[in-house]
Amino acid sequence: MTHDTATPAAGPRPVGEPEALLARQVVEAVRQIAVHYGLWLAEAAHQFGPQAAVALEAKAGDAFVPLLARRIERALDLPGDVPSLLAGLGEERLQKLLTALSVSWLAADGVWFRAVEDARGMHDAKRVNDSCWSRLGYYEAVRARELLGLPAGGGVAALRQALAARLVANINTMDFYEETPDSLMLRMVECRVQSARTRQGLAPYPCLSGGTVEYVAFAAGIDPAITVTCVSCPPETTRLDCACAWRFTVPASA
Repeated sequence: MTHDTATPAAGPRPVGEPEALLARQVVEAVRQIAVHYGLWLAEAAHQFGPQAAVALEAKAGDAFVPLLARRIERALDLPGDVPSLLAGLGEERLQKLLTALSVSWLAADGVWFRAVEDARGMHDAKRVNDSCWSRLGYYEAVRARELLGLPAGGGVAALRQALAARLVANINTMDFYEETPDSLMLRMVECRVQSARTRQGLAPYPCLSGGTVEYVAFAAGIDPAITVTCVSCPPETTRLDCACAWRFTVPASA
């Protein structure tokens, strides 16, 4: 018995197939860059500690971001540099873009939490979540100081500015009150995560442990003298006018 080894005739190739594959590869390249960069940061934090890792990321990021921008500019033959082109979008479109990126940042956190929860259960999901937020909080604070030109050890005045510059400030409603030169309270009036759970008929997410490590780390990145006290946060809710509330204080002896 013989077998026909001829290759079957291929049908007509869909129009635009090479372009579609290349488009998927471009998206995959962005994904792999993000994952690889993040793995470097995570491993540096594991090996050397969060503070050293953030300092290393500052050096690596300051070198990488302009390099990436220049290569995109050349590859796409853009009529200008990426920062100028972004600025040319105008305030309204830039704010919409920043909001979209902020929501996407939170969505990335959410899908990771759900993936770990589905695979390993709530305990492990919260454990991974809290560890990530303890590192991210410090990183966010240091980057906010750089972005806003805030001094190291700037107390609650610098903290207030940095908190307002976080990505979460673009998508949650929050305010500051009971402010003094040495103390202020942050009230998260509406939290996107908790609001979504309410719409779905779910109980508030017990985020006290995650919020604690997040804000302690963030405050340390602005001024190590700042102490953090939880005023209200599920499951220890003491206020009904907000999703959570936190007090930041510089002790008199500091």
